[in-house]
Amino acid sequence: MQISYNWLKNYLNIDIETDKVSKILTDIGLEVGGIEEVQSIKGGLEGLVIGEVLTCEKHPGADKLSKTTVNVGGDEILPVVCGAPNVAAGQKVVVATVGTVLYDGDDSFTIKKSKIRGEESRGMICAEDEIGLGSSHDGIMVLPQDVEVGTLAKDYFEVETDVVIEIDLTPNRVDSASHYGVARDLAAYLKANGEQVELNLPSVDDFKVENKDFEVDVVVENQEACPRYCGVTISGVEVKESPDWLKNKLKLIGLSPINNIVDVTNFVLHELGQPLHAFDGDEVKGNKVVVKTLPEKTKFITLDETERELSDKDLMICNAEEGMCIAGVFGGTHSGVKESTTKVFLESAYFNPVYVRKTAKRHTLNTDASFRFERGIDPNITVYALKRAALLIKEVAGGTVSSEITDIYPEPIQNFEVDVKWKNILRLIGKDLSKETIKNIVTSLEMDILSEDEVGMKLSVPPYRVDVQREVDVIEDILRIYGYNNIEIPAEVHSTLVYSDNPDDHKVRNIIANQLVAQGFSEIMCNSLTKPDFYANLEKYPQKNVVSLFNPLSNDLGGMRQSLVMGGLESIVHNVNRRNADLKLFEFGNCYSLSDPEGEKGSLDKYSENHHLGVFLTGKMIAANWNAQERATSFADIRAVVNQIILRLNIPESMLLEDSVENDVFAEGVTLATRNKIQLVDFGVVSADLCKMFGLKETVYFAEFNWDNLLKVAGKQKVIYKEIPKYPEVSRDLALLVNKDVTFGQIKEVANKTEKKLLKSVSLFDIYEGKNLAEGKKSYAVNFILQDENKTLTDKQIDKIMKSMIRNLEKEIDAQLR
Repeated sequence: MQISYNWLKNYLNIDIETDKVSKILTDIGLEVGGIEEVQSIKGGLEGLVIGEVLTCEKHPGADKLSKTTVNVGGDEILPVVCGAPNVAAGQKVVVATVGTVLYDGDDSFTIKKSKIRGEESRGMICAEDEIGLGSSHDGIMVLPQDVEVGTLAKDYFEVETDVVIEIDLTPNRVDSASHYGVARDLAAYLKANGEQVELNLPSVDDFKVENKDFEVDVVVENQEACPRYCGVTISGVEVKESPDWLKNKLKLIGLSPINNIVDVTNFVLHELGQPLHAFDGDEVKGNKVVVKTLPEKTKFITLDETERELSDKDLMICNAEEGMCIAGVFGGTHSGVKESTTKVFLESAYFNPVYVRKTAKRHTLNTDASFRFERGIDPNITVYALKRAALLIKEVAGGTVSSEITDIYPEPIQNFEVDVKWKNILRLIGKDLSKETIKNIVTSLEMDILSEDEVGMKLSVPPYRVDVQREVDVIEDILRIYGYNNIEIPAEVHSTLVYSDNPDDHKVRNIIANQLVAQGFSEIMCNSLTKPDFYANLEKYPQKNVVSLFNPLSNDLGGMRQSLVMGGLESIVHNVNRRNADLKLFEFGNCYSLSDPEGEKGSLDKYSENHHLGVFLTGKMIAANWNAQERATSFADIRAVVNQIILRLNIPESMLLEDSVENDVFAEGVTLATRNKIQLVDFGVVSADLCKMFGLKETVYFAEFNWDNLLKVAGKQKVIYKEIPKYPEVSRDLALLVNKDVTFGQIKEVANKTEKKLLKSVSLFDIYEGKNLAEGKKSYAVNFILQDENKTLTDKQIDKIMKSMIRNLEKEIDAQLR
């Protein structure tokens, strides 16, 4: 949000350096993102002067050029070659002298002494678009004859120099989304710190109804969506270009002037934070305004000339026959002010923030008005803003106020009443502020003290402070105005040490995240809201178990995710479509489920929320390089990542049971659980159907940990250190041909039963199905690590163990050596 410092000082009698203002605003929660000195016209018209064309004759070498001499008030008459068709002797013109920098958007060029078709030229006679004073390029600017030669253009055109403060406004502080709102907060800080400042709003005492030539009947049918609606009419206006002071104000904060009526509504919006809308009076058919919703799929053309289909929940401002404006969001193409407009109906309203937000999201519209309405503006400033705008319109466009002010406000919005205890102020702020200091701060924030005793205060908080409705909110306000930096660091730190069997979730998560990043993974963060249709055909995560939203922003965000797999696949698609196909991704996130859709209404027992860790691999594991051979990602890679995470959390293999995954998320996979049935992780190859749903042809490997269960198990493990064995381990591999229904867990179980003392680990490093294998068969490549901690194993011992291993595998799971 852009704030003009000169504009800000219209409401606050201060003369403080902008650097200090910037620091104060940041300290009180209106963080300043930047400060820039600007001019209402880019470049400030430096180097431009008012001159008089003394002579003008045809250029001897070009039909469309003129050769002129120009007096710019100095000792020397300048020769200037000009290409404008309207240049003539005796004109007062704007001249860019040699060295002047002119701007065209972000581009610029410098006027130099030159020869044009053989004739010397030491300057340029300017058109209005060449110096930022308009858009016309029909010819040079011709000024009135009474303008004095040599006058600086910046003085003649009253170029305003200002400092613009850019505030990074947080969503909860819509009360400061205007110049007056920022001035109000700044005044509160200065008053609380002993400064004598006056906060002033421009007077509207001159407002009066001059006739009743254009009365409009207003009906609010949907009072829930529109708690307050005000309007007034002005007749006899002349729509034209705004005066310089108004255009300059808007330009300084990055707005483009449109016409005097629209510019006034934009000015008041950025002055007070109250959006206004001006309707062409001739388009208010039947002299009637109706605030209502229209039938589903009604067609409506907005100001951007886009035809939109309305929802029956979109609030509309209508005339007696049709819609004119999407309330609080965007105007219609026909009802807006145009050059032919001679009378206007001026609207100032308070719309329900929820209605405006949903409508703006539904139509993907984000305007200055919707930004404020959907966060909650001040419902008590509507009439004042209407009077202020009406007086400004009379000033810049003429006309007369032609109706009484209509103010439909059946149920006034009340102030928030908040109880604040002295002890809680001390507890949360950490410093014993005097009661007088606290009371000065809350009153400087326009909160009324309704009552006070030894326990605390009862405060009345104005409704424009939508973010202050609880005791803790008031205390936060007190602290930010008092100053975070004024709270001294205590000499002693008092801390309570709490022992827990469970490890620190945040710490452990960072350990695993750092481990994955070190292995080349990137962390992703996907939306917890997802498309319920993703689960339409899944048995593992049925659609009936999706936690649905009552008021979804869209069909694509209608439910809570049951698994991290959907968001990960969306991220993979996004990258693959941008030619980034070799991916290593991980995500920590919550997953949600409705375990009993038919359960008791309102019961929370049927909902579950679990923290998960998802890991994704796809594409090449190793890219082609001079010292490495290209290799695609394989099952062994996702297996290795899972093993490394479990190993890092000190969970021994001996306490894990392994089985094949039997669900439709995986084409083939493995599940690991503890021996007492605590499920830890499922991992494997994502099913082709699921990949196809996202348009993925690539093979995706995925692991999903139940992070909550993983922490419980990890928290019970003791770290035991022992001496590294002196004697070497021995590795042996077997390629086993087994039936398709045989799992690696079964192989591991047979191996552990065969050799309990010397077998240290069993791992699967390859799976193969397909060509050259009998139907119903698959090949497992399994690695066995043997080690005796007291002596070196002999070949005879190793062969004996491996023969027993092969024999038992053949006997118990019908395995064959390939």
